[in-house]
Amino acid sequence: RTRRPPAGPRAGRAQRGAVPPPLPRRHRARPAPPAGPDPPAAPARPGPARALPAMQPRGPAEPRRALPSGRSRARSRGAAGAALLPSMLMFGVILASSGLLLMIERGILAQVGPPPPQPPAGLSRRAGRDSAAELELEVLRDTRNRTIRALCGQRSMPRSVWELPPGQRRTVLRHLLVSDKYRFLYCYVPKVACSNWKRILKVLDGALESVDARGKMDHKSDLVFLGDMKPEEISYRLKHYYKFIFVRNPMERLLSAYRNKFGEIKEYQQRYGVEIVRRYRKNGGNSAGDDVSFSEFLQYLLDEDVERMNEHWMPIYNLCQPCAVRYDFIGSYERLHADASHVLEHIQSPSFVRFPERQAWYKPVTAETLHYYLCNTQRRLLRELLPKYILDFSLFAYPLPNITSESCRH
Repeated sequence: RTRRPPAGPRAGRAQRGAVPPPLPRRHRARPAPPAGPDPPAAPARPGPARALPAMQPRGPAEPRRALPSGRSRARSRGAAGAALLPSMLMFGVILASSGLLLMIERGILAQVGPPPPQPPAGLSRRAGRDSAAELELEVLRDTRNRTIRALCGQRSMPRSVWELPPGQRRTVLRHLLVSDKYRFLYCYVPKVACSNWKRILKVLDGALESVDARGKMDHKSDLVFLGDMKPEEISYRLKHYYKFIFVRNPMERLLSAYRNKFGEIKEYQQRYGVEIVRRYRKNGGNSAGDDVSFSEFLQYLLDEDVERMNEHWMPIYNLCQPCAVRYDFIGSYERLHADASHVLEHIQSPSFVRFPERQAWYKPVTAETLHYYLCNTQRRLLRELLPKYILDFSLFAYPLPNITSESCRH
């Protein structure tokens, strides 16, 4: 019996003389499909996201090329992806995905998933709220961990502090505090309760009797900095010690630094305030630096090189380098006491050591205060400044500020 050659990709081989193997007798010959276009290819299996190469504009005189075959297209894409260095497009994909991930997961938990279980009759409503809060916290931590892994897994990102440029390495080693007695490293971030953590370190090392001791905080004495150690000592502690960091909403941290440094501390008014007013205000030469506006401060940050910033407003990413230092725990300012208690329990600190209460004179930045300042700032200025802190927003899963007209009316 004469067989018709199959249509599609195998037809070419049949025409070149390749004879298909005979079918076993127990199988009936199936009719060949009608001639026509090849059937659509099966959808590709999902795999890890791949960074897209940047599109290059085609010149006006360049002829239109024929589309390559599927196999050659795959080879060319693979070669381009391997040769391409990570670009801003890749970072944008990673950063945007982290924020979307949090929103998607919250949406799934709130809408698609099963309704939240009702607390038993013996439990109060507060217990149910606590369960929901714990669930949201787990989503937040998972989002942070996955985003950091996605960014730090890129080929060009540093794997250790020794792969950092000298300036960046000095910065992070200068902000890592050491406790050899309790075997931990703490990367302090100014304006994220770092003064209280330094008090705890002094108490743990016996340099201070109590975390409630009054008096001005000395940020240098009786503290051990990782940057003061030898390279082999640094490597050992980075590998074997428990490492943690505390983070905060980037814009809230900037507002806290602005109100504190330019509203209360004369040294910062004279060192930075006078220069900011002189640079961004007409006829501002007579200012004492104590009347810097929030917009002028943000404009100064926009024009400042990130690596040369003062530590009180340098991005957290640049201060603590979460890719070069793999932190075991990331606490947040929003859950300060609960997260601090978790750390103290993990390092097995004495029971009398607790995280200090907020000082009576301290004026916290509330959500309403931050909203007021942002809504009275030029949107153009905020849009241009946010990219400098975008890693802090995305890696630590903080929402971008909402400064729409509708939001600011409220």
